[in-house]
Amino acid sequence: MELHNLKPAKGSVRKSKRIARGEGSGNGDTATRGHKGAKSRSGYSRKLGFEGGQMPLQRRLPKFGFHNINRVAYKPINLDSISQLAEAKKLDEIKVEDFIANGMADRHDKIKVLGRGELKSKVSVQAHKFSNTARKAIEDKGGEAKNV
Repeated sequence: MELHNLKPAKGSVRKSKRIARGEGSGNGDTATRGHKGAKSRSGYSRKLGFEGGQMPLQRRLPKFGFHNINRVAYKPINLDSISQLAEAKKLDEIKVEDFIANGMADRHDKIKVLGRGELKSKVSVQAHKFSNTARKAIEDKGGEAKNV
């Protein structure tokens, strides 16, 4: 047995079915697609979630919830983060630009200072909003909480 006399096993290789090549082929007329219906037409592609004309699942299920288009989302920044920033950069006044420059917020973010952690030094903080605990903690250390 050598490469030039290899043959496939008997019955493993068949001629391809020549569809839509006339009546004499046995596969003419409807070309194995059956009669009528979307799948018999040319250019048919089944839509995602199509259930044969039955109302699809995503349309049968009830819709719920509410999305407030006027919602204002704030980027939360805690006191411990502010304390670390003030120590690392030796700042006594932290503005919105400082948060942006240090990757704590993006340009379009509104910043809300929250009260987790504690301040180690007197710091003036500028932000869009403050929680009551954060404002109290900043002012107790002698700093100032300024709204933008």
